[in-house]
Amino acid sequence: MTARALAAPGRPRRHDVLIAGGGLASGVLLRALHLHGGPPLLGLPASLNLLALTVMAGAELLRRTAPLAALALAVPALALDFCTGTLIATVLMFTDVVYAAVLYGPPAAARRIPLASELVSVLATAVTAAFWHNPQVLLIGIGIALVTVAPAWTGLIIRNHRDAAQTARLRAEQTALLAEMDRTQAVAGERARMARELHDLVANHLSAIAIHATAAQTLDEPAATRAALGVIRENSVQGLAEMRRLIGLLRDANANAGDEPAATPTLDGLEALIAQARANGAASGLEFVLDDDRRAAGAGTERPPAPVELAVYRIVQESLTNALKHAAPGEVRVRIADGPGGALAVTVRSPYADRPGPRAPGSGAGLVGMRERIALLGGEFDAGPEGGPDGSVWLVRAALPAAGEGAQR
Repeated sequence: MTARALAAPGRPRRHDVLIAGGGLASGVLLRALHLHGGPPLLGLPASLNLLALTVMAGAELLRRTAPLAALALAVPALALDFCTGTLIATVLMFTDVVYAAVLYGPPAAARRIPLASELVSVLATAVTAAFWHNPQVLLIGIGIALVTVAPAWTGLIIRNHRDAAQTARLRAEQTALLAEMDRTQAVAGERARMARELHDLVANHLSAIAIHATAAQTLDEPAATRAALGVIRENSVQGLAEMRRLIGLLRDANANAGDEPAATPTLDGLEALIAQARANGAASGLEFVLDDDRRAAGAGTERPPAPVELAVYRIVQESLTNALKHAAPGEVRVRIADGPGGALAVTVRSPYADRPGPRAPGSGAGLVGMRERIALLGGEFDAGPEGGPDGSVWLVRAALPAAGEGAQR
């Protein structure tokens, strides 16, 4: 960065051109009015102070585009000005060049220039005092400090404030970006949760409606048609009630505080779920059995957490829905058991056979939803065909930690 500042200065800024032009014009006017510091030193012609003025004005043109190059030009120009009758315009432009070198220069220069200006002031005062024993030496030292130290430290203070403001702005932008990322992830997670709930709430009822509507169309028996229509009406009413409850929850965040709180499904509702599946699958030759070995063994007086109970309920509900759609006639067995460490193990076994097509259409989102539920709770999930003594079966297995460790992640 230093080499670029010295070798390839950019185009001067508009304000820098105005400062350089104003300083040059002021210096020429002061020289014309003979308002300069005194006679030249070392036998130099007085006209050279105009050269020093011009060089200093040229340094002002580079104050922001090449601040170190500007300082390199300004130092000998100031020395020449002192030796040829000082012009106040040249001195003032020098202070601005020092200020700009600290403010716009590289960080290393910003740290070194103030220290160098202090050292120059002390040495100049000491040398002057050694050769000229006069109280005015102190005034000379103060003047040198005003020309070098004061602009250098002013530039450093302003630079520090500017860097601090920039750092705060970057942190604010980073915080805003992280907040937007968190909001996006929260929205995506909530959408996925709503999709799982909507699918689990409605798919079971709509599948039963589709199956019995097909049976009512194909069977030419009044009694069977009336039974199918009864099942269709029952599932329609239940599905509509659950849809209304879900819509109410989405519309009103305080819906649970109303007169009819929305109950979260628990393991106690599995019996009713199996009974409903029996009614819906009777026409398809399906039998549904629930083995609750957890209760049969008298295990655990402590209830699992609500998220675990809800996940077990939804897994069983979706598995029964899939059985109604795809299972061959036979027994669908649901087993709930205690696993090691107080975990819950869920197994749903249904007859599996190649069929020309499902009894009701599906989207495949049910298995995705079950995997997501188990993953959120830190459990394990597996689903697929498996051979057995009674032929091929479709086996759904899930293991959920009783404490739901993953729910907090």
